[in-house]
Amino acid sequence: MTVPTRTRPHLGARLENAVMGRIADVLRRFGWHPLAVPYTGYGSAPADDQGWVRVLMRVKLSPPRTDPQDESSEDDEGGRWWRKFFTVGLGDVPVTVRVGDRVHEVSSGRGGYIDAVLASDLTPGWHEVPVRVEGRPAATADLRVVGPDERLGLISDIDDTVMVTALPRPLLAFWNTFVVKETSRRPVPGMAALYGRLREPEPDALVVYLSTGAWNVARAISRFLERHDYPRGPLLMTDWGPTNDGWFRSGRDHKHRELRRLVGDLPQLRWVLVGDDGQHDPQLYEDLAGEVPQSLRMVLIRQLSAVEQVLTHGSPLPPPNQSQALNAPSPVPWLRGTDGAALTAQLEQARPSSEKPSSGKPSSGT
Repeated sequence: MTVPTRTRPHLGARLENAVMGRIADVLRRFGWHPLAVPYTGYGSAPADDQGWVRVLMRVKLSPPRTDPQDESSEDDEGGRWWRKFFTVGLGDVPVTVRVGDRVHEVSSGRGGYIDAVLASDLTPGWHEVPVRVEGRPAATADLRVVGPDERLGLISDIDDTVMVTALPRPLLAFWNTFVVKETSRRPVPGMAALYGRLREPEPDALVVYLSTGAWNVARAISRFLERHDYPRGPLLMTDWGPTNDGWFRSGRDHKHRELRRLVGDLPQLRWVLVGDDGQHDPQLYEDLAGEVPQSLRMVLIRQLSAVEQVLTHGSPLPPPNQSQALNAPSPVPWLRGTDGAALTAQLEQARPSSEKPSSGKPSSGT
C-alpha cells in the first residue's frame, strides 16, 4: 500500500499563515516595509572546483524608520528578549545577493526565511556580502569561506554550553526568554578560553554554533558571544511554531540534520564537538561518531550540576539515554568537565594522545 504524500500544509501552518498575513496587511497600511535581516553564513573555496556559500537571512516587516545598517534600530540590545519574537516574516520577496563578482536572485520562503547555497568565487577567510530588497538600502551578510587546506572545525551547542540557560523547563524557558534582559545573561565560566585553546593549531578555524533556539534571537546571541570573547562564527538556529507537517518543529531533528550537513559540506575538516549532558547532545554526538568517526577529532561534554540538571529536566542526573551515550565505547575521544576550566584540564591531560583513536570515553576529571 502506498502512503499518500501530504500536499496540503498542516492545519497549524495554515492558521499561522492566515494570521500573519492579516497582520502584515495592517502593518503595510501603516508604512511598514520589507527588510532583509542577514545572518552569518559559511562556504567553501575548493582548490580545483567552483566554490559555494550558504547564505542565511530573513525578510521581515519593519517600521518606516528602520535602517538595515543600524542594528540598534531593529534590536534593543539591552532589552528583554521577548521583543525579538514579535516579528512578521514575509514570503515570496525577491532578494538580490552579490557574492564577489556574481549576482544571485533568491526569494524568501515561508516565514520570510532564506537558506540558499550559491555559486561563489570568494577566497578563504571572512567576507561581507551585500543583500538587497528592491527599493531598500543594502544590508551586509558576513560569510566565513573555508579553504581547501584547513583541517580543524568546531561545532558548539549554545544553551548551557556557552550560556547559562536552564532550558527546556517551560516556566524557566518563559522566564529566560520573556523576562531576563540580554545583558544579564551569564556565560559558562572558562568556555571562551577553552575554545581559544582548542583553536591554537589553527587560530582562524571555523566555529559553528548549533542551537535549537529561534532565529529571532540570533543577533542577540551573536552580541553575547562577542561580549564574552567567544570566537566569531555562523549560528544555525531554527524557527519555532508550526511546520507544513506538524504543530511544532523538532529541535533534536534540527541538530541531527545540521550536524550531518556540516560534515558533508566541509569534508576537509575534522570536527571538535562541544555540548552538555542536559539534553540531546551526548546521544547526537555518539550517533555521529558511530557514522563518521574519521570526520571527528573529539567530543567535549560540559557536565551540568545536580541543580542545573533538575532545572533542565527535573532530575539531578542526566537523562538515561544521555547517560548511556556518555558511557558507551566510542571510536573518538570524549572529555567531560563541569566548566571550561575543567575541560581545559582534561584537554591538557589528553593532548599527547588526542589525535589517536580511543577505545572508550575517559572518565570525568571533576
